[in-house]
Amino acid sequence: MPPDMLYISTRGEAKPKSFTEILLEGLASDGGLYVPEIYPQFSSAELLAMRGMDYRKLAVTILSKFMDDIPGDVLRKMINETYTKEVFGSDDITPLKKLEPDFFILGLAEGPTLAFKDIALQFIGRLFEYALEKAGHELNILGATSGDTGSAAEVAMRGRSAIRVFMLSPYGRMSDFQRKQMYTIHDANIFNISIKGTFDDCQDIVKKLNEDAEFKKRFNIGAVNSINWARIAVQTVYYFYGYFRATNSNTEQVSFSIPTGNFGNILAGFIARKMGLPIRRLILATNENNVLEEFFRTGIYRPRKGAEVAVTSSPSMDISKASNFERYIFELSGRKPNRVKQLWADLVSKDFFDISGSEDFSNIKDTGIVADSSSHKDRIATIKHVYEKYSVLIDPHTADGAKVALSYREAGVPLLCMETALPAKFAETIREAIGNDPPYPEDRTKPSDIEEKFEVMESHAEKVKEFIEAHA
Repeated sequence: MPPDMLYISTRGEAKPKSFTEILLEGLASDGGLYVPEIYPQFSSAELLAMRGMDYRKLAVTILSKFMDDIPGDVLRKMINETYTKEVFGSDDITPLKKLEPDFFILGLAEGPTLAFKDIALQFIGRLFEYALEKAGHELNILGATSGDTGSAAEVAMRGRSAIRVFMLSPYGRMSDFQRKQMYTIHDANIFNISIKGTFDDCQDIVKKLNEDAEFKKRFNIGAVNSINWARIAVQTVYYFYGYFRATNSNTEQVSFSIPTGNFGNILAGFIARKMGLPIRRLILATNENNVLEEFFRTGIYRPRKGAEVAVTSSPSMDISKASNFERYIFELSGRKPNRVKQLWADLVSKDFFDISGSEDFSNIKDTGIVADSSSHKDRIATIKHVYEKYSVLIDPHTADGAKVALSYREAGVPLLCMETALPAKFAETIREAIGNDPPYPEDRTKPSDIEEKFEVMESHAEKVKEFIEAHA
């Protein structure tokens, strides 16, 4: 029986496909990103039934809508084996910390690499193995990271049969902790490539190689970045979980504050809202690299280049080109592929696009997204304030989110700040804020001090292609 859920491309030319078909593909053949043909909807009665579910049962309920070509018992087994107390520290998986009435931190960073990327990637490792065994294929994962996706993907994929990971990261632009987490993984199927450039340069190489149809097919290139729809689908679950824990009934609305650079985490909240979750606002927080904040304020999307991309103390957000932004623009435009293609053609020819004064720009208010930015001074002050007032220590990215959140706080509306990483990953910034090193979770293994293993390359797609050809 064919699946009910099919996926289409934001560029409109790739044929509709099932979930397991797009799982291993990454970018669509027309260069676009896959989105559901129709978003599943949850009625009031269904939301009421979901309210009492634990994280695993909630994940089964939501993800079975997106992944309906995977047998239900198989999907349930993978979810139950992924979201365990042993892997995520508690049965809550994403614990809700109440700071004061209607002000919460949603803990998304309890996994093995202390970052929210673990929530999706621990599960996707199992999805990949299932799909590859079914298809009888091997997979070469090509990804780019600004700090957290890389280690989360490598920990999830290390030692897995039929999978190799080629992860690009920007040379000298990650914290020491983030670098060690990645570069001290010596498994034979893990390859770290340090690019002399920015995260955007890394991401551009990934996209260029994905657009080389012959190369992609010959080496079966796949993606773990949030261009892979599975990442977004899995992340919608914790929006539902956080909502149910922060409210008493489904008549209430909540707002979420999300620090973001690549637009994947906030896109998951946008999708949850489209599915019927009563979200009032999605508060987008950027750091000094405020391309997204500028867009929501002016209607102009202008990614920065090279030296324009600031090196900040919230390095996972040192991103200028948001790879998931195309999915949002597709929805904002009323799902018009030609409009998306026109805007991205402008991006190539002019280095920006401008929707100010258009119907698209006026539609932003209906999507629930508002935006602002934060600075290093703001981060330090916010970390110190939250620590002194609530005895809770947050990392610099979460601090960006909290700073922006407080400027949009509304009386009577629960506000959930997404904790995207633990402070232990950013000791230097934490020392500056509170004068002490952050504690390290007792139940987590620290990055090793063994030799770091990685390749340094200039920012040239052909060099990366040659490396993959030699090691795949």
